[in-house]
Amino acid sequence: MKTSKEFLLVICICLCLTGYSCALMAQQAAYQKGTRTGQISWSRLNEVSGLVVSRINKGIIWVHNDSGDRPCIYAINPQGDLVATFTVTGAQAVDWEDIAAGPGPEPNEHYLYIADIGDNHGRRRYVTIYRVKEPMVDPDSRASSGKTAPADAIRMVYPDGPKDAEALFVDPLTKDMYVMSKRELFSHLYRLPYPPSTGELNRLELVTVLPAGLITAADISPAGTKIIVRTMTKAYLWERDPNTSLAQALRRIPLRLPIQKELQGEAIGFDPDGMGYYTIGEGRNPVIYYFLPQAGQKETSPAVDSTDPAG
Repeated sequence: MKTSKEFLLVICICLCLTGYSCALMAQQAAYQKGTRTGQISWSRLNEVSGLVVSRINKGIIWVHNDSGDRPCIYAINPQGDLVATFTVTGAQAVDWEDIAAGPGPEPNEHYLYIADIGDNHGRRRYVTIYRVKEPMVDPDSRASSGKTAPADAIRMVYPDGPKDAEALFVDPLTKDMYVMSKRELFSHLYRLPYPPSTGELNRLELVTVLPAGLITAADISPAGTKIIVRTMTKAYLWERDPNTSLAQALRRIPLRLPIQKELQGEAIGFDPDGMGYYTIGEGRNPVIYYFLPQAGQKETSPAVDSTDPAG
């Protein structure tokens, strides 16, 4: 009897997953096939795990390596040239997995958030997000170096035990940070409300379970109206209505996005207009791809009610 029940359970799961896959296939977002803008040739950038396109440094993409590197962020251009290297002051690099841009404690300042949240074996007592003011970069320089301002270390624990995660974004409307777990068939979305503590451990909130899994990167558009997520082989887009909380928006079935074949797809990020998006994979000499929407789409800046950010 037990065997029969287990068999029926497997059948039900397979049917659900088949239906879900078909739904995604039927809802393809209106984006063009990606074009190659360049290739990273610098040998030290051989395990790019996160990217975010600068909001204040025109033509700059911030990237970082996975575990095994120094606590550094790298400014590259879309052609793949190394523009500058910055050591993140006061940070450690255990397992950096994503990088995000967003607002922070000082008005009119732009911040970068570096997610030291990788935990392949689920053993870390806490994980850390480093918040640092974004450095200014001369786009015409090549391979310059410097140090960032001192970083704030925001240490966090999950409400349901250690998790391996590779995706982070910061809601520009509420300043809340969001982390997506990786190793579930349907990933979990966690929120750290603003303002976080920089002196004590913060407890993340589980806000929803996503209709997608095995997530390796995420980003939110500068106006906060679109969320993009990728796995190693797929990418998805959620659109956020002005009157809908972020968690509510992410409970919906997403749109499928085009993505190029990469050795190990680990990074994705919107352009500064929130229209197109870039991807980079891990490995030596990774290619940079850029994806443009079909004509007629635009990014808007709604006035969202932030009194219920978690939904």
